[in-house]
Amino acid sequence: MPKKRSGGGLSPTQQAAKFLGVSVLAGAVLAGIALPAVGALGLAAKGSVEGFDALPANLKTPPLSQRTTILDAEGGTIATVYSRDRTVVDLKDISPYMQKAIVAIEDSRFYEHGAIDLKGVLRALNKNARSGEVSEGASTLTQQYVKNVFVEEAGDDPTKVAQATQQTIGRKIQELKLAIQVEEELGKKKILENYLNITFFGQQAYGVEAASQRYFSKHAKDLNVQEAALLAGIVQSPSRYDPVNDEAEATKRRNVVLNRMAQVGDISTAEAEKAKKAPLGLKVSKPKNGCITAVKNASFFCDYVREVFLSDKVFGKTRKDRAKVWNQGGLTIRTTLDPQAQASVQQSLKDHVNQSDSVAAASTLVEPGTGKVLAMGQTKPYGYGKNETEINYSVDHGMGGSNYGFPTGSTFKPFVAAAALEEGRPATQEYSSPYEMPYPEPVQTCSGKPWMNTAGEKVPNESESEVGPYRLKEAMALSVNTYFVQMVADIGLCPVMKMTDALHVVQGSGDKLPEVPAVSLGSKGVAPLTMASAYAAFASRGMYCTPIVIESITQKIGNKQKSLDVPKSTCSRAMSEKTADTVNTLLQGVVDSGTGKAAGLTDRANAGKTGTTDERKNAWFVGYTPNLSGAVWVGSASQQVQMKNITIGGQYHELVFGGAVPGPIWKDAMTGALAGKDSPSFNLVNIPDEDKDKDKNKDKDKDKDKDRDKEKPDDGNNGDDGFIGGLTDGGTGDGGPGGFPGGNLIQGPGNGPGGRR
Repeated sequence: MPKKRSGGGLSPTQQAAKFLGVSVLAGAVLAGIALPAVGALGLAAKGSVEGFDALPANLKTPPLSQRTTILDAEGGTIATVYSRDRTVVDLKDISPYMQKAIVAIEDSRFYEHGAIDLKGVLRALNKNARSGEVSEGASTLTQQYVKNVFVEEAGDDPTKVAQATQQTIGRKIQELKLAIQVEEELGKKKILENYLNITFFGQQAYGVEAASQRYFSKHAKDLNVQEAALLAGIVQSPSRYDPVNDEAEATKRRNVVLNRMAQVGDISTAEAEKAKKAPLGLKVSKPKNGCITAVKNASFFCDYVREVFLSDKVFGKTRKDRAKVWNQGGLTIRTTLDPQAQASVQQSLKDHVNQSDSVAAASTLVEPGTGKVLAMGQTKPYGYGKNETEINYSVDHGMGGSNYGFPTGSTFKPFVAAAALEEGRPATQEYSSPYEMPYPEPVQTCSGKPWMNTAGEKVPNESESEVGPYRLKEAMALSVNTYFVQMVADIGLCPVMKMTDALHVVQGSGDKLPEVPAVSLGSKGVAPLTMASAYAAFASRGMYCTPIVIESITQKIGNKQKSLDVPKSTCSRAMSEKTADTVNTLLQGVVDSGTGKAAGLTDRANAGKTGTTDERKNAWFVGYTPNLSGAVWVGSASQQVQMKNITIGGQYHELVFGGAVPGPIWKDAMTGALAGKDSPSFNLVNIPDEDKDKDKNKDKDKDKDKDRDKEKPDDGNNGDDGFIGGLTDGGTGDGGPGGFPGGNLIQGPGNGPGGRR
């Protein structure tokens, strides 16, 4: 490695400067372009050493951007994402043929000269002068490496890339100064290693490892002589010598490299001739970049991981800082995705809803007590074509979801019940629950200003046979609308708001829920992940845990790895254990004999709630076992399809209910996800049935059941679909109770009146 001479002699840097100053040719040759006037160098002979020494000599070498690999919970690859497809490898992991080939064709005197090759300069000058044009440059591998560092630092900024590649004397002289520094600090082997890792080989491949995988589907250490020659030849012009698009031109270039390797003694002439006769032997692997290429139908889960990374401050103070880390790449992200659960969710969705159907379905599974998102899928796959979408129906708008989420219908009622139980109401609480009634008023709010039913809005039950009085257990099982609006009027809206806040239930837009009675019937849009996470709190006896998707991250910078901090689930008590146990008892009744009977699991404890919204534009089932919570939504993302007289998944439905389509999806998804897993039990409470003095009403109740069976003979969804006027369908009205907006959940809110559960 060059060192400063003893006795006060010129250093290598000063010797190079002297060469530049005294030669009227050098600057031009370094640039590989026509000879300029001496003054253009700014380095006249007299002041050459001083001027050259004044140039900055600190090459900032940013870590090379590399691919990021996203793994499932078991270590299987979900997807690779990158701004530049690169895997940094040590020189020992690069074929000796590759090392020799790149030196032979790009800088055959690499091991003999310093940062500048004086013989190469003179040779290039002579050849260019005789040809009258620039036919040969004189940049060494070290100089090329410096140039590539500038390009890497420029990233995808076109202005910075143009500056990094501009062919000016000043730029070339600066490159030379930095090349001298690099030679002094790194040495030949490290320079060669860095060069082979930074160089672009075409076909989105940066660095020799990515190039070897792209063109030959093998590691760089396994390249043979003709493969190495092909890759080395590409570097000069990746587009011109692209073997995928121009095999003939690439073959000619490969053979030039083989001839050069023979000329410099790296291989024999016989070896070169044999290699030249060999076919290119391409085994091209297509670039697989981004979540759209994710396996296990996990594209939306993958995209959610990316959104979490870009939004969580644990990865950087600003989104720009976090994006820089993401684009830098080199990350190995182990996620919470359970392959078994993901496969079960996707198969269940496929079995019940077709991709080409006019409606879609989405499902998300969450682990109670940890917040781990185990599965996330939908029937409209990630893409840009017909019946594809970029919108993740399972998450909030800010994380790539729909603008407002989807109205939840009666799946909201357990939150009201939990709030009432926390306020001290008994599990046997009874209300008159008529078939139809005006919204009760006044209703107390958190602000102290009571809500009044100024519009005179009414709310009916699903069937005229649903006439109270009812107690909570039966009202929940049958999903009686008027019962729950009376409950809200009794306890006030503030306890409901406090409960939903504790369960982190917000609208899909990220906004808080409005403080109006209609919210108790699920009139506002919420994301499936939000619902699954909230219900998980019931399963974990009142402990709410924020959802997480990232278990761990390691980052590779160069050849070194470090661990990054990741977001942790934050668990907090949302309700007492007694309240949660009571809700579990109530919702177990829903799947045992209520509106969710068709969704009930037969081999383990489970609970859940159905929901259907106004004009049947949305249908839900949200349910759980003690160790898994899941939400299923079915509907039109644009909220334009009424699920009446409709075929879904090849099956005709006169009317779609929460238990009819979403329920079976949930049942199949949960069954597969939990196969072979533990089957714990709930801590149930004793909720007395109706008083004995009401036994005389049993015959009337039986008649009600018969009536419901006649109305809905095959779906097992008795009573789940009462409506309250149209809160989600827009229109031209002045707004329902509380000025509730309706409208297109993807395009924006409308101003229509009312809504249904």
